[in-house]
Amino acid sequence: MKSRYLIASGRDAAWAGVLAAVVIAGALVPSNDHYLNLLILTLIYAGLASAWNIVGGMAGQFSLGHTAFFGIGAYTSTILLNYAGISPWLGMLAGAVFSIVLVVIIAFPTFRMRGVFFAMATLAFGETVRILLIYSRKFVELPYGLSVDFVPGLARMVFSDRSSYVWLAGGYLAVVLAAAFLLSRSYTGFYLRAIRDNEEAADAAGVPVRRYKLLALVVSAALTSIGGTLMAQYVMYIEPGTVFTISFSVDLALMAILGGVGTLAGPVLGAAIALPFREFLVEAFGSSASGTHLVVYGLMLVVIVVLLPQGLVGGLQDLRAWVHRRRRQPAGRPAILPAGGE
Repeated sequence: MKSRYLIASGRDAAWAGVLAAVVIAGALVPSNDHYLNLLILTLIYAGLASAWNIVGGMAGQFSLGHTAFFGIGAYTSTILLNYAGISPWLGMLAGAVFSIVLVVIIAFPTFRMRGVFFAMATLAFGETVRILLIYSRKFVELPYGLSVDFVPGLARMVFSDRSSYVWLAGGYLAVVLAAAFLLSRSYTGFYLRAIRDNEEAADAAGVPVRRYKLLALVVSAALTSIGGTLMAQYVMYIEPGTVFTISFSVDLALMAILGGVGTLAGPVLGAAIALPFREFLVEAFGSSASGTHLVVYGLMLVVIVVLLPQGLVGGLQDLRAWVHRRRRQPAGRPAILPAGGE
């Protein structure tokens, strides 16, 4: 039986390519700094949500601890740059390696858990890393917040114009999408989907479940860590309260779910909708009614998840299938609505 989760395909890749091309092309149109800032953040978050989707959507392991990998990438590259003069291009690789080491340490205990228990375990992991970082300041000379000096240069990954960050963020998104696409089209991708759909059946069929779940988490963590470096170099200031937050992990999962978890285009579409919409709500309600934007944002996500459990991409494909059936149906016979339709 075909899984209700959507499998990345050539059409999926075309969706993601079109979406990426549209937002990157926006950088070529003269605009203000506010628009470019929103575009850069959307591209970075689209890449981060796509990285989360590798383990959360493709492998079905609902992680809420990706803030740890994001923060590790941001802190590793920034510390190496500020205290050792090492380029962030190398620092982000060091952060990715550090994240992979932590994945190997925590993977096997957490992989014994499933469902909500796995989510809570990864959530606790993210909080543990944040607490350990704050506690370590008692023993090392490390300020609470770290800033990146504004010295433009390609080697420092610091640019004087925002349009350069658009290309940097767009390149990151392209790399993540390419990795997700290649992974999904390989035997590893088929094994991961088998684990997601029915872990017991996959294990009984001889699939090395823990090995492939570990592989998915390693790739996802490394790409998330790289995104943390890019974000640190863009905002040029980090602190535990901004890079090690539970809300960050939740946002990545919600963006993927909103667009279509397990699909290639879903996280990109989810980020392209959720992030600008959230910024619009902050501008509309932030000053007049504090917290109202969070209520509206939450209600919007709940409505979409309830009405479109497969996300926007799944809803569009269901609608396309219904239209196709309607066109092929002989005249005089009642139309069959999509699943969940009335």
